[in-house]
Amino acid sequence: MAPQKIEKKPVKVKDVEGKDPETGKFVSGNRWWLARATSGPNPKFKTSGELLGACLEYLAYVQDNPLLEEKVFHTNGLITKATVTKMRAMTLDGLCLFLDISFQTWDSWRTSRPDLSDVITRIERTIRDQKFSGAAADLLNPLIIARDLGLRDKQDVDHTGQLDLTVITRKIVK
Repeated sequence: MAPQKIEKKPVKVKDVEGKDPETGKFVSGNRWWLARATSGPNPKFKTSGELLGACLEYLAYVQDNPLLEEKVFHTNGLITKATVTKMRAMTLDGLCLFLDISFQTWDSWRTSRPDLSDVITRIERTIRDQKFSGAAADLLNPLIIARDLGLRDKQDVDHTGQLDLTVITRKIVK
C-alpha cells in the first residue's frame, strides 16, 4: 500500500502588530498596543491637532477592531461554531498604551498643557459616552462600566429599628 500524501496547508504569519496579513484584522493573542508604538521615549505632541489626530486613530482602532468571541451552538443535532463580534470598550488606559505614554503624563497634560486641555476633555468625554452608551444598550457589561464610570445606586438602610414617618405636605396655591 502506497503511503498517503499529506497536503501541507500554509500557516498564516502574523506581522509585528498581530494582524492577519490577508484580512488586516487583529487576531487573538495580538499585541495591538504596538500598533502605534514610537521608536523613542514618550511622543511629544507639539500641537493639539497632533494629539487629536493620534487620539482619533485610537478611537478608530477600537471601532474597527471589535473583540471576537467563539461560540458553540447546538441546533437540530448539529454543533456549529461561530465567531461573534463584541463591542470593545474605549478606555483611558488603552488610549495611553496606544499613544505610548503613561497615564501620569496624560493626567499632567490636563494642567500643565492648557493648549491640549480642550482635546483631553473632548477625548475623555467621548470615551465616557461610548462606555455609557454601550452599557445602556447591553453591549458592554453594565456592572463593570458603572463601577468604571463611578456610577452607583446609593441606598441608605437604617439597621437601628427606628422608623422615620416624616410627612411632607404641600400647599396648593389657587
